Amino acid sequence: MNISYNWLKEYVNFDLTPDETAAALTSIGLETGGVEEVQTIKGGLEGLVIGEVLTCVEHPNSDHLHITTVNLGEGDPVQIVCGAPNVAAGQKVVVATLGTKLYDGDECFTIKKSKIRGVESTGMICAEDEIGIGTDHAGIIVLPEDAVPGTLAKDYYNIKSDYVLEVDITPNRADACSHYGVARDLYAYLIQNGKQATLQRPSVDDFKVENHDLDIEVKVENSEACPHYAGVTVKGVTVKESPEWLQNKLRLIGVRPINNVVDVTNYIVHAFGQPLHCFDAGKIKGNEVIVKTMPEGTPFVTLDEVERKLSDRDLMICNKEEAMCIAGVFGGLDSGSTEATTDVFIESAYFHPTWVRKTARRHGLNTDASFRFERGIDPNSVIYCLKLAAIMVKELAGGTISSEIKDVYTAPAQDFIVDLSYEKVHSLIGKVIPVETIKSIVTSLEMKITNETAEGLTLAVPPYRVDVQRDCDVIEDILRIYGYNNVEIPTTLKSSLTTKGEHDKSNKLQNLVAEQLVGCGFNEILNNSLTRAAYYDGLETYPSNRLVMLLNPLSADLNAMRQTLLFGGLESIAHNANRKNADLKFFEFGNCYYFDGDKRNPEKALAPYSEDYHLGLWVTGKKVSNSWAHPDENSSVYELKAYVENILKRLGLDLHNLVIGNLADDIFAAALSVHTKGGKRLASFGVVTKKLLKAFDIDNEVYFADLNWKELLKAVRSVKVSYKELSKFPAVRRDLALLLDKNVQFAEIEKIAYETEKKLLKEVELFDVYEGKNLEAGKKSYAVSFLLQDESQTLNDKMIDKIMSKLVKNLEDKLGAKLR
Repeated sequence: MNISYNWLKEYVNFDLTPDETAAALTSIGLETGGVEEVQTIKGGLEGLVIGEVLTCVEHPNSDHLHITTVNLGEGDPVQIVCGAPNVAAGQKVVVATLGTKLYDGDECFTIKKSKIRGVESTGMICAEDEIGIGTDHAGIIVLPEDAVPGTLAKDYYNIKSDYVLEVDITPNRADACSHYGVARDLYAYLIQNGKQATLQRPSVDDFKVENHDLDIEVKVENSEACPHYAGVTVKGVTVKESPEWLQNKLRLIGVRPINNVVDVTNYIVHAFGQPLHCFDAGKIKGNEVIVKTMPEGTPFVTLDEVERKLSDRDLMICNKEEAMCIAGVFGGLDSGSTEATTDVFIESAYFHPTWVRKTARRHGLNTDASFRFERGIDPNSVIYCLKLAAIMVKELAGGTISSEIKDVYTAPAQDFIVDLSYEKVHSLIGKVIPVETIKSIVTSLEMKITNETAEGLTLAVPPYRVDVQRDCDVIEDILRIYGYNNVEIPTTLKSSLTTKGEHDKSNKLQNLVAEQLVGCGFNEILNNSLTRAAYYDGLETYPSNRLVMLLNPLSADLNAMRQTLLFGGLESIAHNANRKNADLKFFEFGNCYYFDGDKRNPEKALAPYSEDYHLGLWVTGKKVSNSWAHPDENSSVYELKAYVENILKRLGLDLHNLVIGNLADDIFAAALSVHTKGGKRLASFGVVTKKLLKAFDIDNEVYFADLNWKELLKAVRSVKVSYKELSKFPAVRRDLALLLDKNVQFAEIEKIAYETEKKLLKEVELFDVYEGKNLEAGKKSYAVSFLLQDESQTLNDKMIDKIMSKLVKNLEDKLGAKLR
């Protein structure tokens, strides 16, 4: 939020420099990011002086130009060619001398000596818009006769520099969203640091009802959403430009002046944090303002000419016939004051923060008013700001205050009562602060001491401090005003032991797996969780209707949350491949996000949303290249399969207890999935489809594995590591060449083998596959190795033959296998 240094000094008197003020505010929790010197008129009128036109004759080579001689107060008069129709001898004018920089928006040009139609010109006589003091370009500025030639224009117009402090207001500090709010905190800082200071705001004692010619009634039908509503009318106003002082104040903090009535409301919201609205009283049908909700789906056109469908939870400001304004958020198309307005109704209210916040989010609106209302304004400033606005409108736009203040409220806002223990203050701050210092700080922050004992204080905290309702909140306020830097760093460290939780276990296993993968030649990547929604168009595995979309995306490339890690990895592969680095192994840990429209619940906004933690692996390019000891070898999906199996083993999972099967989806051309016996998918891996690779302009095959880390942790939760002595007895290996149908997979052989012999069979390995000549059509040959071992004795031929016979019989019965 932009805070004007000079404006701040109107409410609290201090002698700090702008930089010292910024440091003071930062020290008390209002972090000030920067201090910028700003001129109310760009360029500060540097190089401009008051001149007197001595002579003025027509240009011989032009029918509209004039040749003038101008006295600039010292030295010889200068010759200037001027094209203004109103230039004449004897005038006092504003002259841009040689070297002066003039601004037109962001563009700048410098006044130089030049020849115009053959006549030398050494300067420029200026119009209002050319120097930034107005918008008129019909002719040059003609000053009163008492203007003195040679006077600097910046002195004549009393142009002064100001400083803008960029204060970062945290969401809890609603009370500091105004100049007066910042001044309150600065006042407390000054008092604590022994400086003489006073805090004051403009008096409204001059407010007086002059007649009752324009009486507009106020009714509040929804007091929950609007606990306090007030209004007053001013009759006979003239809507026009605001005076320069008001326009300059607003421009300085980045607010565009509109007209004198609207500018008053903008001034007060930035001065005191109270949003106001000025209705054209002539458009309030029935002379009645009603605060209520409208039926669901009611159309309403807002000030930005957009038609919106209202919710029955949107609080509206209405007249007898129609809605005029979305309360606390945005005005209606025909609700504000225009140049044709002669009578105004000024609204000042306190709207419930939750109602305003939900309405603003519902319609995607974020205004100065909603920003303050949804954080909580000062309920006790409603009438003060209304009176001040009426006085200012009358002063700047004329007219008379033509009704009593219509003030409707349920109950006066109550102070927050907080019991503060000195012992707790000292305990939380870590230092014993004198009692008198504590009392001085809380009173300088406008907290009232209602009771005092030797143990502590009972405080009444003003209702505008919505963030201070507990004793720890008060202690935080005491500490920030006392000064964090005034609390010494202790020489001892107090700590407590904590037990490891699920996150600690997950991090430990992540590091374990990451080290394993790095040892295998992988590089870890970290991609953005935001992705391009277009990647998911037409996919069934990750449908686009399950994307978590961003309401206000930075671009079309970052408009959704990722459902899979795959696309981020493909982007990284494409980026590297385009830079001649195509042989890659990547891994990434990251969250994936999902939306399920069927789970919508009005009571639980987050019900349709979920997230899972995943591990992604990518392998592409050559496994071996440019090696003197080994021919070039491409990576394969079997290499990726080994990495996945090794991760599962490293986590302690027994592969024999997992279910591995074919996977058919539109991400992979060919793939396998790994499930628990309970049906939970732990991993899937395979060959990425050509269609996806083409979309990313990748030429090489890419092998991708997706491991659901959350499910893996559940699966290993019950895993216990056990140790046993290595067997002293030798293992025996037997090989079988099996003739099988082409559609039989090795996993089926492995499964049957382990079901046949659960105790002595230790390993089943496939070491050759043959298809082609000398085999029946539709058949293939598997060469399978079986490793047998008894840990208590040496196996003899009889025992081995018995096991192998049983294995062959089961393979023949269940798979139709034949020995070759």
